[in-house]
Amino acid sequence: MSDVLAAWTVAPDSPLRPEVVALLEEHLRDMHATSPAESVHALDPAALAVPGTAFWTARSDEGAVLGCVALQDLGAGHVELKSMRTATAARRRGVGAGLLDRVLAEAEAAGHERISLETGTEPYFAPARTLYRSRGFEECPPFGDYALDPHSVFLTRGLGAG
Repeated sequence: MSDVLAAWTVAPDSPLRPEVVALLEEHLRDMHATSPAESVHALDPAALAVPGTAFWTARSDEGAVLGCVALQDLGAGHVELKSMRTATAARRRGVGAGLLDRVLAEAEAAGHERISLETGTEPYFAPARTLYRSRGFEECPPFGDYALDPHSVFLTRGLGAG
């Protein structure tokens, strides 16, 4: 897999493309395997293909999907990071950091003031929490339609002038 990761890019994409659907289905399976069903907030491909949600994939120069991320507009300058996933074979190679950096830059360029996310509290999610904190995210109360949940941690950070 290291050859595949020699060169890769992050670009807007559709969550409905078959190879992306496969990655998102893997994501949903892992979420249900690590968290109680009522604590799984990952979206399926159709829910990521709606107005107000932007979606990107990281792909190798050969076209292999290495990861994905989405931004959902919550209104009032606030966006939510959704469905951040690195393909199993591409983990620990910088793909997640590259996706996160791209989406942060895109959110800021679009004029959003705040970005928030929900992730799990289980050890499985520890690398993701470490990555988010390395980019300035801090714990916050539930936002949007979320409620307190012992299996969820909520993180947020300001963007640009916000």
